[in-house]
This record gives sequence, structure tokens and C-alpha cells, in this order.
Amino acid sequence: MLNLDQAIAPLPSKKVVMSLTPHLSKKSSHSQKGFEELSGRVAWITGASRGIGQAIALELAGLGVSIALGSRNETLLCAVARQAAAFGVSVFSKSCNVTDEDSIEDFVRQAESSLGPIDILVNSAGIYRTEPVSRHSLSVWREIIETNLTGPLLTTKAVVDGMIEREWGRLVNISSVSGKVGEKWASAYCSSKFGLIGFTQSLALEVAKYGITVNAVCPGWVDTEMASSQLTDEAWCSLNNIPQAESIDIHRLSIPQERFIEPQEVASLVAYLCSTSARSITGQSINICGGLILH
Repeated sequence: MLNLDQAIAPLPSKKVVMSLTPHLSKKSSHSQKGFEELSGRVAWITGASRGIGQAIALELAGLGVSIALGSRNETLLCAVARQAAAFGVSVFSKSCNVTDEDSIEDFVRQAESSLGPIDILVNSAGIYRTEPVSRHSLSVWREIIETNLTGPLLTTKAVVDGMIEREWGRLVNISSVSGKVGEKWASAYCSSKFGLIGFTQSLALEVAKYGITVNAVCPGWVDTEMASSQLTDEAWCSLNNIPQAESIDIHRLSIPQERFIEPQEVASLVAYLCSTSARSITGQSINICGGLILH
């Protein structure tokens, strides 16, 4: 989630409204070629109750992957579990706090008892807060770092030894273009996402010889509730000197493709990285941002 400094030009009359519901298809966007090996695998998706995490869960379910869904919002999680089960795969869902080792250990124990060993981990849980450095709350800093950076460490620790023993695994971390280019008023968020890319690269080197790949996906502005909340937040708009009513259009037009990324697009990239076709891709941080950044 990156905002670009730019003059506020007059906006066209056409309005593009960000929906709060992902554009999710009834089946995977991939053909089965190159994805056959995923059928019967077990994937754990954190932050799976909405947005990108939800889209990833349904994309993988459509490829025959058994799904372990984790989130702190159990009500929303149950709805996603029903959607995933409609693909005819086994589904386990349970509330899980990625900043709490006991919660993680309990989740993994129950998930693997229900589904079998976890082969794929997608770290999608993440939070954003707007805070100028001069007034940054230490508690908010810690909350963001613990969720966005420490969380992936703890979840990875819980499953990576099993992947090493079985000599197969896929680890995908959802970072951000703000993990490559700094964003004003988001020092904690940027620090966590830059750090997640470093974590991805280091871990990829550790486990490469065991048939495990580790990659980061770096979305730009995605059509999710989280992005919409940021773009229309009164304090964030004020700090960026952007009229609140025009913020969504201004940022849509800052993207070269002049559109927001759909969660399903991110999910399709994640599924590819989990496939046999992507077995040589590891340690990479891949942008999916409509050209918003180019490195």
C-alpha cells in the first residue's frame, strides 16, 4: 500500500468504487497443468477471514488443496470455511493469534491431526496503522511488528521442520510494495514489510536444498476492506493533504494501469508459486501492483 506524492489534479467524472468484497470465482483461475501435484496437499493460510487471505484459500481449494484457515475473526472464518468446503476438499478452521506461540502450536496440532502434515504456509495476516514518527505509539509499533513480522517467524517455525523432513514445502509471505519503497506515516508498516522480504530471502537460502521454496508477494493497492479503510481514513487523508472524498480516485489514477488489483489476482500468483512449475523460484519478492513500482 503505497501512496505517491503528486499534485491533486481535477478528477474525471467517472467514479470507481472499491467494493469491500473480493471478486472471487467459483473455481480456480488455473488449468490443472502444472498444478496436479498440489491436489491432496495441505495449506495453512493465516489472515484467511477476508481480503487477500480469503482469496488465496479459495484459489488453493479450487486446486484440490486441503485448507487450514486461521484468523482472529472466527465468525468470518466460518463463512470462508463453508466456501472452501464447497470445492469438495477437507477444511479445518480455528481462531489463531499469530503473535502467540501457544495459540500457533495448538492450531498446528489440531490442523495436522485433522488434515495431515502442513505442506504450504501462506502468511497473509497483517495490519496497518497511520502514525507519524514524532508521535508514534510504542504499543502500536510493537503490535504491527509482532503481527506482520514476528508472526511469520512463529508460524514458519511451527511447520518448517516437517517440510524439511518430507523434502517438500512452499512458504509464501504476503509483503507489500511498501516493503520495497517507503511510505509516509507508515514507518512501522514499512519496517515490517521490508523486514519480511529480508526474512524471506534468508530462509530461502536455509531451506533451498530440501525442496522448499520461500517467496514474498508484494501487492500494491488491492481492492480490499483494509485498503479502503486506509484510503478513506480521515487522519491519513489529512496527513497526506488529500480530500477524503477524492482519495480513492486519486490513488487509482496514481497506478499506471489506473485500476486496483483484485484479491483473486494475488491469489493466482500465490497458487503459481506453490506449483511444480515454480519450483526454481525461491528467495524472490514479486510485485503485483499494476506498475506502481518497477523494482
